[in-house]
Amino acid sequence: MGCCQSKRTKTTAWCKELTVLASGTPFTVSEVEASHELFKKLSSSVIADGFISKEDLQFALFRNNNKKNLFANRMFDLFDVKCNGVIEFGEFVQSLGVFHPNAPVEEKIYFAFRLYDLRQTGFIEQEELKEMVVALLQESNLELSDDVVQTIVDKTFSDADSKGDGKIDPEEWKEFVLKNPSIIKNMTLPFLKDVTMAFPSFVLISEVGESEM
Repeated sequence: MGCCQSKRTKTTAWCKELTVLASGTPFTVSEVEASHELFKKLSSSVIADGFISKEDLQFALFRNNNKKNLFANRMFDLFDVKCNGVIEFGEFVQSLGVFHPNAPVEEKIYFAFRLYDLRQTGFIEQEELKEMVVALLQESNLELSDDVVQTIVDKTFSDADSKGDGKIDPEEWKEFVLKNPSIIKNMTLPFLKDVTMAFPSFVLISEVGESEM
């Protein structure tokens, strides 16, 4: 009797958690439940402890938890909302929700801004953009010369830094992205409407970058 009661209580608590997470994200309750299967697979990539560690994420992205990449580190930092060194299920759903087809474009734009704002100063500076472009190219197994990368950075700042102060603020970034929507095209993952067990590669390739490639 006690065992059945305990199971019933756990089931009720779990259903409530799913409902709460769905209410705060673009996910439906069934999508949140499906995303838990994805979370379980990721959280056991290296050590099955119920949390996604930085090593788990790196292994999921590169099949090698020893490969260090700035892009993977930034993605982990943004998903680790509590900044406690691990990604819990609630954080996972909350952050993954930004990539849902039904998520507001403004949220996608702001997430991308934070991805590039490496030093968390509230601005994207040239060196930060260059570091992230290089990391994204590495994540995609692409190599460009330093001159080409610098050209991408210079062109981006020429178009986005409307104030001419050598840095891009959130409003300038938003205006730039709205004019160049391909910059965040991979911020929308259609498969999230039908969550699978495959972990997506969150690669942001700008319109400028693509033209150079």
